[in-house]
Amino acid sequence: QVVLVESGGASVQTGGSLRLSCVASGFYFGNRCMGWFRQSPGKEREGVAVILTSDGSTDYLDSVKGRFTISRENVKNAVYLQMDSLKPEDSGMYYCASSGGWGRCPPMSQQHDFAYWGQGTQVTVSS
Repeated sequence: QVVLVESGGASVQTGGSLRLSCVASGFYFGNRCMGWFRQSPGKEREGVAVILTSDGSTDYLDSVKGRFTISRENVKNAVYLQMDSLKPEDSGMYYCASSGGWGRCPPMSQQHDFAYWGQGTQVTVSS
């Protein structure tokens, strides 16, 4: 059984930082695409960042480039999202997800290719 557990969400002020963590279990972590997605009320869920666990290649939503960093720690089956210079528009429920396939990261817009999802962790950025 695949389980993804997120943690690290909190309420912070504009300009603050947070580090989200996701620990995965139930599958081989070493050659998966792991991603962070977010959803705020009234908006569609969007991809924020993805990383291929085998080689560390990454992709980011344009609006977070230079502020967010995704990383992984394969020995712990963990993926992280370091979020700096946070803005109110970064607020939302953040979900960790894993691709159903191996060896490549699908486009973040193809959320149906991410087969496994966590329950989410809330991030609130106040102005």
